[in-house]
Amino acid sequence: MNNNFSIPLYPDFAPISLAMKQDMYPALNLLKEGVSEFSFSNLYLFRHVYGYQVSRISGGGLIITGAKEGKRFFYLPCCFPDMTVFDRLMESHDYMKNLSESQAAQHRIDLEGRGYVVWEDRDNFDYLYRRQDLAELSGREYHKKRNLVNGFISTFECVQRPLNPERVGDALGVLEEWRAAKGFDGDYIPAREGLELYSQLGMRGAVYYIEDEPVGWCLGEPMAKGSMFAIHFEKACDRYKGIYQFMNQAFAQSLPQYFKLINREQDLGNEGLRQAKMTYRPCAFVKKYRVVHSREKKIEATLGREPAECGPGTVHTC
Repeated sequence: MNNNFSIPLYPDFAPISLAMKQDMYPALNLLKEGVSEFSFSNLYLFRHVYGYQVSRISGGGLIITGAKEGKRFFYLPCCFPDMTVFDRLMESHDYMKNLSESQAAQHRIDLEGRGYVVWEDRDNFDYLYRRQDLAELSGREYHKKRNLVNGFISTFECVQRPLNPERVGDALGVLEEWRAAKGFDGDYIPAREGLELYSQLGMRGAVYYIEDEPVGWCLGEPMAKGSMFAIHFEKACDRYKGIYQFMNQAFAQSLPQYFKLINREQDLGNEGLRQAKMTYRPCAFVKKYRVVHSREKKIEATLGREPAECGPGTVHTC
């Protein structure tokens, strides 16, 4: 971070703005575990959905606060504050979200000793896949996926082209059709803004065409020091059977080989989405934990779940 901070010092907070990228991106980019929410682009694009605000602590740490369904939460993506600060955060929030696996291993004993409960947030585990597996779809376990892709290819001549400024309008047209077909907005606003600002946010993606008509697009970014690529958005015209499976494979094939893993985010507790993601045989998960007050151990039962087309983690894998 530079000496002219755009982020206020704790206990002051400010809404996340594009100007904060210069201060937030370097710290977030160094994170090794690849928690999909912990990128500047994801936080910025969903800033209105969750009302994100940010503060900084000494040592380069960030505190990010938000709210869902009337419950206030906070993230500590970069480094853990001293326990006095943590206690103050827990007093003013309902829970801590997205405690990483390494943070849980390091701080769990201290947290539980202070009366907090730490539990695995399975609904928010990110699904990790080997890029090579998604690119090749080899083996019996991918038989159905290959059939869908082959059926699509035999029926349609689909071309993948890199997202660039000239193709943003085509992708936006697909997004509008997706929105109309679904009958609700879901993550329409973050997806639209992601397309409009993809270059400024350091994202990359692809647009898919059938007979020069745009029919799909995807958008994501490198994470985990460049070893992982996270897919944040993926939209297509559902009238083309097999298009999502085709896009999934084609984009994996187009990624440089130094991306060993593809992060396709979480299932948000949606059983259909979970089954679909599992059929692609994840090689691992980015585990995430919540910290709650002991009296609220079952807080997940009162939070509800996001609809399958709203918020981070709704990437199609069916």
